[in-house]
Amino acid sequence: MPIAQVNKLRVWLIGLVVFGLLVYLLRGILLPFVAGMAVAYLLDPQARRLERFGLSRTAATVIITLSFFVVVVLLVAILAPLIEDQVVGFAQRVPGYVHQLINRGEPLWRAAKAHLSSHDIEQLRSAGGEYAGTIATWAAGAVSRFLSGSLVVVNLLSLVFITPVVTFYLLRDWKGVTERIDRWLPRAHAETIRLQLHEIDAILAGFVRGQALVCLSLGGFYAIALTLVGLDLGLVVGLAAGMASFIPYLGCISGFLVGTGLAFAQSQDWTLAAMVAGVFLAGNLLEGNVLAPKLVGEKIGLHPVWVIFSLLAGGAMFGFLGILLALPVAAVIGVLARFAMDQYLGSALYSGDSDEGTAP
Repeated sequence: MPIAQVNKLRVWLIGLVVFGLLVYLLRGILLPFVAGMAVAYLLDPQARRLERFGLSRTAATVIITLSFFVVVVLLVAILAPLIEDQVVGFAQRVPGYVHQLINRGEPLWRAAKAHLSSHDIEQLRSAGGEYAGTIATWAAGAVSRFLSGSLVVVNLLSLVFITPVVTFYLLRDWKGVTERIDRWLPRAHAETIRLQLHEIDAILAGFVRGQALVCLSLGGFYAIALTLVGLDLGLVVGLAAGMASFIPYLGCISGFLVGTGLAFAQSQDWTLAAMVAGVFLAGNLLEGNVLAPKLVGEKIGLHPVWVIFSLLAGGAMFGFLGILLALPVAAVIGVLARFAMDQYLGSALYSGDSDEGTAP
């Protein structure tokens, strides 16, 4: 490889390392800015649509931003009392659920005592106590780390007060920012980079915007359906399952497990559990056959396994900030990997033709 190309590659690699290091060092304050950027990206098509009707970019930004956050505030104001009522009612009924579960487990315990020796029973009790202690310790540690190490109050206040400001200015200046970045591209490779950025934008637009609509639709469906079948905490479980559906299959599976578990604790027979299972089966069919094909599309370039891995990896490394950054980074890596593979398949390294020129 020529020395000039080696030097260019070194500059790009150093820049990438410096950028990653800055993100890591500043991860504690980046959340409202990344959230504002994500909201601005989601709302940009609506702002452009209003511009086509003759509004200025500033006026379109004001209308879109205010409408978005007013809707969010109204949803919180409507749902918060309902969720509070369900949580309070559920907490009051927990002793009854525990009593029912004990009564259901008593025949199994008697059968175990009839077939196991006293030594085996003592080992089971000891193991159960150890596992319970381990789970309690882990839960207490997780709560403690969440409350003390992640600056919950600061992050919450920054999301409430800083994110709308960041969203407004980024949404207003989105076109100017993209044009300025385009002018910074190296001229020799500008067209190639534009093509890759266009593919990344198409993937993110197809997945993030579409999947957000899928989550909202499923959350509403699950919440209403579980409440109608009579599941305690149905609104909370349904909304949580809908939001968790941003990770493929996680919302349906987790909601099904939690919902059926609550149903068994709440009811003496299988009817409620069967209805809850039917709700999640219907939701899964609705997502797979109607919502996902219509809102997300089938060729977005992000495999479900890659989406799950990127979200979990981002969350493990950077918390909620990592979850927000995971999909854009996954889309960039996917596009660059496909581009690199195309370059490799068109190169002499793949074909073995030593006379073939270097791929552009």
